[in-house]
Amino acid sequence: MAAVLACGEGAVLSHTSAAVLWELLRPIDGPVHITTPSTSGRSRRPGIHLHRSPSLKPPPEPSPSPSYPKQEGGRGGRLLITRRHNIPVTSVSRTLEDLRATDLLPSRLLRRATRQAELKGYRLEGIATDRTRSDLESLFLAIVHRYDLPHPEVNVKLGRWTVDFLWRSQRLVVETDFWAYHRGSVAFEDDHARELDLRSAGYTVLRYDDTQLEEEPGRVAADVRRALNLARIA
Repeated sequence: MAAVLACGEGAVLSHTSAAVLWELLRPIDGPVHITTPSTSGRSRRPGIHLHRSPSLKPPPEPSPSPSYPKQEGGRGGRLLITRRHNIPVTSVSRTLEDLRATDLLPSRLLRRATRQAELKGYRLEGIATDRTRSDLESLFLAIVHRYDLPHPEVNVKLGRWTVDFLWRSQRLVVETDFWAYHRGSVAFEDDHARELDLRSAGYTVLRYDDTQLEEEPGRVAADVRRALNLARIA
């Protein structure tokens, strides 16, 4: 809030700082990112990375919606800024758009932020998403190809749940997740409810996190292959 106030009327938290405020990323060291609609004024302030965007126009009043308030303004009638914890900030979609237009984040963190926004239920109008929903799922598919595993179904409904990967005939499910960026207590409970339901229905459920997929792909592949082979034997 101090950084926003220091940059004058219409200034909002943006880019990586906004992503942290929306809890799409962990806190990131470095300056606070602020965007202002002004095209003039001081360009440097200690501890602040200042961006300028005339398209950002403050709403007539704070919006109650966290992502897409139902007020006019911004591009195409959709609002680009709102408030969170009473701090003026770019909307979730505008935050992701800003990050995509810069090189502030490596692609894996940008995909991670996008998935977190999806998991939190924010409306991401105009933001293209991968069918696999995350770079971890893409990474898992790469492991499947690299180690010549049978190709699974991807993101399919199984009862009341959507699972990441399914080998239907072997009744094997694989889920991937960023444990460092957990989805919150409700989703945590959903994960356990899903696993209990699936296991009760006779499915084997394997779960891998980002560290395992990135640093131990061979062990992950061997684990999946073992489960597939055991299913065939049974």
